[in-house]
Amino acid sequence: MVSPTPEDMARWRLHHLRLTGAQEPDPAAVVDHLLGVQAENVAQATWAIGTRCGADLGAVERALDDDVVRTHVLRPTWHFVRPHDLGWLLDLGRERMLPLWRRSAEVAGVEVDEVRAAVAVVERVLSAAGDDGGPGHLTRAELAEALARAGTPLTGMGLGHVLGYAETEGLICGGIRRGDHTYALLEDRAPRRASISREEALARIARRYVVGHGPATDRDLAYWATLTLTEARAGLHDAGLDTLEVGGTTYWCDGEPEPGAFSPRAHLLQILDEAYRGFPESRRVLDREGLLVTGRERAIGMVLVDGQVVGDMRRTVTEHEVRFELTAWRTWTPEEVVAVERAAVRYGAFLGREPVVRLASR
Repeated sequence: MVSPTPEDMARWRLHHLRLTGAQEPDPAAVVDHLLGVQAENVAQATWAIGTRCGADLGAVERALDDDVVRTHVLRPTWHFVRPHDLGWLLDLGRERMLPLWRRSAEVAGVEVDEVRAAVAVVERVLSAAGDDGGPGHLTRAELAEALARAGTPLTGMGLGHVLGYAETEGLICGGIRRGDHTYALLEDRAPRRASISREEALARIARRYVVGHGPATDRDLAYWATLTLTEARAGLHDAGLDTLEVGGTTYWCDGEPEPGAFSPRAHLLQILDEAYRGFPESRRVLDREGLLVTGRERAIGMVLVDGQVVGDMRRTVTEHEVRFELTAWRTWTPEEVVAVERAAVRYGAFLGREPVVRLASR
């Protein structure tokens, strides 16, 4: 294989991320392909799904109430995952994730014994809610009220860390939407499947990650799945994947690179999209011109053209419009401007809003 250029790597990666080439047939299939979709900002994360399958917002929201779960898994943050993947992912990450939740709770003033007592109350209340004939899905505010009645009052970050702990323990997960996010017993949304060995789980997560995101490095995988570097390397070696060297870095991939021909193709993506957030070590393949500002990102969105970040994006949704405030980090060609405008039209169609684009220079 001829060593690909950084531009080739970016295009190959976007193909595997389902941002170019064939799309997935529906929202659940997108989540299946990517294994996990970072989702603390639901309004932005739904677009991460919709742009990969052509579904509108309503179709994505229906999937979230049916065959996609929003919960804390992979890293101590929200992700969309499929119910059939949740059990083995929790088993794989629990040993490293639980101490993170305990430390966070302690920083928020909640001691370990208080965490355990609160988790027991949450589990009991959710079970009782289902026994009463309802769906058994309660909002954070309702759980806070139940904890106060039980003599274990929690609010704010302390409550959030306790709920994250309970999710990582495999006791609860995200429920159906009732205006606000809800919580449900895990067994009600993701019935337990047969356990697999840790070695099999490491190989499975390595293959699923690379097939849905690659080419990627061992450090990319270790971050994405909260693994040690040793675990990530073991999984990659056992997953039957290929490797290639680019610029002195080893990338893991699945087969030969896809063709990289492009007429300008643009994407408007959230900064937490898997195309960016899923690669802590090698995300710079999206930035061959060195335009990205190091440190904390200044905007919630980014503009990609032909697999390269060329600007940032701020989005405002009104009753009838979605307004895109775009900042170009370099001069865009007329063809690139047209491609970006087409991306805005796709985003507007997803939301059922008229797109309005305003472009400025950095």
